[in-house]
Amino acid sequence: MHPETHLALHHARAAELRAEADAYRLAAAARHRRDLRTRLGWALVEVGLRLAATPKAVTVIP
Repeated sequence: MHPETHLALHHARAAELRAEADAYRLAAAARHRRDLRTRLGWALVEVGLRLAATPKAVTVIP
């Protein structure tokens, strides 16, 4: 194979691998953000439910 052809193929494959790595990094970051957002959302729901729950009756001893 001609050296220039080999070099051109190498550069093309390297560019493809870099693009795949960038796509993987972006997907992983989005997945992580979604997980964090979901956990925070459910924590806020739990706090809201605790605030909205009716308090237990307090027994007053005369």
